[in-house]
Amino acid sequence: MKRFVLLLLVLGLSLPLIASAADKKDPLAAWQPQFDPSSAEYTYILSNVSHPVIEGVAAGYRIRDKVWERTNGRIYVDYRPLSQLGGEKDVLSKLKLGAVQGMLSSSVAAANVADRLGIVNLPYIVDTFDKLDRFRNDPELWTPFAESALSRGVYVADVTGYGPYGWATTVPVADIAAAGAVNFRIAQAPVNTDSYKAWGLKFTVMPWPDVPQALQTGVITGLDHTVIVCNITKKFNIAKSFTELNYAQGLFVHLINKRWLNKLPEDLRRTFLEVIAEESADTRVATRKQHADQVAKAKEAGVTFYQLSEQELAELKKKVRAGAGKMGSEDRSRLSGQGAGKTWQLMNKPV
Repeated sequence: MKRFVLLLLVLGLSLPLIASAADKKDPLAAWQPQFDPSSAEYTYILSNVSHPVIEGVAAGYRIRDKVWERTNGRIYVDYRPLSQLGGEKDVLSKLKLGAVQGMLSSSVAAANVADRLGIVNLPYIVDTFDKLDRFRNDPELWTPFAESALSRGVYVADVTGYGPYGWATTVPVADIAAAGAVNFRIAQAPVNTDSYKAWGLKFTVMPWPDVPQALQTGVITGLDHTVIVCNITKKFNIAKSFTELNYAQGLFVHLINKRWLNKLPEDLRRTFLEVIAEESADTRVATRKQHADQVAKAKEAGVTFYQLSEQELAELKKKVRAGAGKMGSEDRSRLSGQGAGKTWQLMNKPV
């Protein structure tokens, strides 16, 4: 009897530890659906490479739950963040084929679907939260963007984000001269490459998984990224300075396979797109707050923030505008012929 009681006691103490270990092994345990999706008539597999602790990524789960509620369980959004379905290039191929029906794609990767989608990565066009809202809500700006990939079988439903881009560096960068001594890691995109060439800055094109070791070993001494991502992923543990360049908004572009979308009954399609629009708009508001919160947390942790002078910012803008379409990059040349100039004018006209 004593042995039996002792066994129960051991099991009782062990179960919480086992549950805790299971939660640690599954970083998405807290986001599991609170309903049984097996009865759904339609399944929408939605991919993303990042972690839902970022508001722009968590939007996928909010869309999942709201779509389930508003369609009375007829559509299940099977959301797969954290690269569960592979890297962005692989998922884009699956999206076009219809093996994956949706993707919250980084705007950098989305440019591989249609050139016009790369416009949002060009420096100082859609560079602030206010301009992002204006871009999304102005049909003259948004409609050509949303319809630009239809010929590739892809519809652009909406955008969420992860904040404005800047420089996280291991040395203080308060001016362009100091930036000249930094080796910046940039994303694998021609637009980014052209921008840094136009600015005359040293850079290394590098996949994101290689960044931690490269930063620790000094292979790179700066990151072209956002405060939200740098703070959440602990990059500020090494790069203790951040220059608020604010040249572009980090975006997730919601891409949908057009064939799958068109197969939905009209009422479900309308509700589905309405939910995506509502949740994406709410998420853009939440991202503003998350950016402010992460800046405050980074400052509390000892990260020093810098801003370039108005004169130096003007010089950066001048260089990238002059370089558009003249850098020898096919992507930049096509972009200049796909509405970049008009978008610039519309985004910068008086409100």
